[in-house]
Amino acid sequence: MRILRTIPEVRAAVREARLANGTVGLVPTMGAFHDGHLSLMRAARAASDFVVVSLFVNPTQFGANEDLNSYPRDEARDAGLAEAEGVDILFAPAASEIYPEGFATNIHVAGLTDVLDGASRGAHHFDGVATVVAKLFGIVRPDAAYFGQKDAQQVLVVRRVVRDLDLDVRIVACPIVREADGLAMSSRNVYLDDAAREQATALNRALDAAAAAFAAGEREAPSILAAAQQVLDAAGISPEYLELRDAETLEPVMRVERDALLAVAAHVGAARLIDNHVLSATDAAVTDADAADPDAAHPGAVGPQATEPKGDA
Repeated sequence: MRILRTIPEVRAAVREARLANGTVGLVPTMGAFHDGHLSLMRAARAASDFVVVSLFVNPTQFGANEDLNSYPRDEARDAGLAEAEGVDILFAPAASEIYPEGFATNIHVAGLTDVLDGASRGAHHFDGVATVVAKLFGIVRPDAAYFGQKDAQQVLVVRRVVRDLDLDVRIVACPIVREADGLAMSSRNVYLDDAAREQATALNRALDAAAAAFAAGEREAPSILAAAQQVLDAAGISPEYLELRDAETLEPVMRVERDALLAVAAHVGAARLIDNHVLSATDAAVTDADAADPDAAHPGAVGPQATEPKGDA
């Protein structure tokens, strides 16, 4: 694995890979790698001939009172983990390489960025994400780029950038990777002391409770959200947001009739954490049909049914 720090170096390396008719996968990161990041690298490695991982703590997506200066950084550790996953290039630029003097372009995605984290963190957050991702796509020109579903809103924003700007890159959303107790893996988990770490597990338990209500037949958003809120209240967590939104448009959902994103954000101890579940209306329709008439739902079925994987992966 090579660690490169300039745009010309990365472009030259990718150009060489393409001369051998290789496909290129990109994993954009801010470092502080955990198993969630590594799962993205594995997905990229499995589907690509050449894998580039960017390691760049992007200053433009942090607000004035956020954790840019304290964000965990350990390039040597990250490099070792990336190399062990078979990454070809670790692109670790300085901020001045990505945003040289006179840089004056900003990408804003309207609508999708006005809610959830966009409302909580401010418009600058997703403007910074959209702009740096567009920069990385222009530098690397990947065939596919890999993102974690934990940042579900970010995935939607990046997909809109790709669609609206006609960028020739496939966006692959990979499943959330969790600790054994259900806490979604995050670089910010290192901010949690033992008590906060235990308290933080309530985020996923709250989502599980809401998903259980949905699986039991509840479709009204207030009742689904109430099941989650009850768990958060018991854990002493006041969420920054706890919402049901359309899984594609992020429009508010009052009744779940198509796939919905159940999303939560909360400050727990010294960390701001996010998590989400997707409530699948398609799966629910199949379940409801099975309950009403199993033979009608799966005519001729005599055993376990194989299912196709969902998403882009």
